[in-house]
Amino acid sequence: MRAVGVIGAGQMGAGIAQVSAGAGYHVYLSDLDLEKAQAGKAGIAKSLDKLVAKEKIGQDEADTLLSRIEPVASYEPMADAGLIIEAATEREEIKRKIFEAVGKILGHQAVLASNTSSIPITRLAQASTDPKRFIGVHFFNPVPVMGLIEVIRGLATSDATVDIVRQYGEALGKQLVFAQDAPGFIVNRVLMPMINEACFALGEGVATIRDIDTACQLGLNHPMGPLTLADFIGLDTCLEITNVLFHSTGDPKFRPAPLLQKYVEAGWYGRKVKRGFYDYSGDVPVPTR
Repeated sequence: MRAVGVIGAGQMGAGIAQVSAGAGYHVYLSDLDLEKAQAGKAGIAKSLDKLVAKEKIGQDEADTLLSRIEPVASYEPMADAGLIIEAATEREEIKRKIFEAVGKILGHQAVLASNTSSIPITRLAQASTDPKRFIGVHFFNPVPVMGLIEVIRGLATSDATVDIVRQYGEALGKQLVFAQDAPGFIVNRVLMPMINEACFALGEGVATIRDIDTACQLGLNHPMGPLTLADFIGLDTCLEITNVLFHSTGDPKFRPAPLLQKYVEAGWYGRKVKRGFYDYSGDVPVPTR
């Protein structure tokens, strides 16, 4: 396999494109239009410039990596890719439309993968042309830094498909873990209820934002508190995943916290909009309640 297609040039898609190119693959990067795909590549260039400035990589290495990333205006150039990874927003209807469109150009031996963080793979595979060649490949943000990939096998996913993804992940130097096709898989099945409970605690006045974060950071030996982490992930993404857990299982323990829903309704999504549980407009993050 020499080429990889990445659909979605946002934070996750650009990260997947970067590590794939770094492993020697030619990467076709697409988004809603060519301009957005080119913007994704420009963001990768800025990240590489920082690494060069810190002497983490050489300029020649950065230039070579960047040359392997080709922004494209449509899915057609991905016809020669051995693996196509969807990294669009965490909304099932959008992903299904992508899979239906990609199915028209997917090579007869190529694998179609979703970077979904919570939606059942067997259900998503219904929108693909061949469920045997459909699989979940869940990266973590920031992709170039985080060393894990969750691999999720759907009911129809073949052994050959799993092997292709295993080889790809190993080429990237990532640690692979294999999850059953259950809502949230491994990490988000454990993480999102914790973040959601922190939102319940905040909404019920159990403690302040800073104290909830400090308590979990120091008391649980976590690198950051759950509310800081939620801002980093994106509160809209946290709500989407929590809703998938709740609606897929019907279990009330996954019911989204009202305060989390309120912040998302307000457009306070976290770091990406400079306001979530903390205000990031200044030099130091300040709690918003």
